[in-house]
Amino acid sequence: MSRQLIQHHRQEASEPRYRQLATILAQEIRSDHSAGDQLPSEQALAKRFEVNRHTVRRALDELVAAGMVTRHQGWGTQVVDRRLDYMVSAGSKVTHNLAELGLNTETRCLDQGLLRPPEAIAQRFELAEGECLLCVDTLRLVDGAPLLHLRHWFDATRVPDWCERYRGGSTRAVLDQHYGLRLTRAEVRLDAVQADRDDSRLLQCPQLAPLLILTSDNVDESRRLVEISVSRARADRVAYHFDFPNER
Repeated sequence: MSRQLIQHHRQEASEPRYRQLATILAQEIRSDHSAGDQLPSEQALAKRFEVNRHTVRRALDELVAAGMVTRHQGWGTQVVDRRLDYMVSAGSKVTHNLAELGLNTETRCLDQGLLRPPEAIAQRFELAEGECLLCVDTLRLVDGAPLLHLRHWFDATRVPDWCERYRGGSTRAVLDQHYGLRLTRAEVRLDAVQADRDDSRLLQCPQLAPLLILTSDNVDESRRLVEISVSRARADRVAYHFDFPNER
């Protein structure tokens, strides 16, 4: 990329050169960089784009103002943490939370059907040997990019004919509209793991990349367990914070 690219941008709009350069760098940060990465020096950027250092400095000032980078004397320009700040509370819902952040989201149903769960989940539901739960796999995308892989384990007796009704979108909306179930989180566990081959394929991340696993026990109004959800998220795209005020 060089002066020719900036000239192309100038033909598209009459913005100052430093703003055109800021737009190019912002696009590269979104596609090629992660939190903590350092950008090349002002001198290197000036040489690459065939502009003077003053133009580069003003472009970087634009990125600082936009909250995309920070600049430190003797350290350089660093990409800031732009992970989604996701609040987890007793009643929070994935689809609603993402919508509150003003994000364009999509939820795809990957697979669903009766399946024997892992033993830890079977014990939570007090299943007899050989009993199954309804397993629903979904993928949440933000602006077309995968963010969360969620596996829902439902007590199948509470959601009859689920597979005929659900094709994608918010599982909580289907629970409410068709089954009169408004679930809340009774217990939450957060773990960190490395991405395996399936994670890499679904979440479009390198194998062994850090993931956050959020496991929630979700209960009905009588505190009866209806669902355990297991969410796998890229640690470079999501930051969880928890809000469970003490009951008085």
